[in-house]
Amino acid sequence: MNLPNKISISRIIIALVIVVILLFPFDSAGIITYKIFVNESIVVDIKYVIVGVLFIIASVTDYFDGYFARKLKCSSDFGKMIDAIADKFLIDSVLIILSTIGFIHPALAVVVVMRDVLVDSIKRYCASCGIVFGSSKLARVKTILFMVSITMILFYNLPFELMNLKIADIVLVVASILSIVSGFEYYGNVKKALFKKKK
Repeated sequence: MNLPNKISISRIIIALVIVVILLFPFDSAGIITYKIFVNESIVVDIKYVIVGVLFIIASVTDYFDGYFARKLKCSSDFGKMIDAIADKFLIDSVLIILSTIGFIHPALAVVVVMRDVLVDSIKRYCASCGIVFGSSKLARVKTILFMVSITMILFYNLPFELMNLKIADIVLVVASILSIVSGFEYYGNVKKALFKKKK
């Protein structure tokens, strides 16, 4: 297994650790999680700060696996697959959990997961037809925006929250819109390729 693939797998492992921390019933287990009182309306649970740091580390690995794949010239279909899986594990799972605890609107998580399921299904069908499409620039931008917005949410949108600026929410909505648009873009490219192939 080459270095980029190991980095992608490390991102999956970090994503699983994040999920465990977010879902673990600390209160029921009698474990006290420290809280930081920023002001009378903002109380930061240290649990989310820890998850935020782990999320940043995992997000950074998304850059390095691609960087080393290009530098070492060891890009492979398996590498592309495991990289996509790692991104889904990291982003989709956290979005779902954040929606269940009220940090984000559930509709955003539903839209993103539905889009990913649809695109992945199309990818599998295309692969069976011998057609392979990589991620578009738009899809990469939406992934970056999701990572930025989730990080900001985990850090309670600070310092912007002190100025009553919902920057994290805005970035998340933009990322969700780009997710839908990139999904249609992918479908359009695949449709053209399949139609041309049938000719």
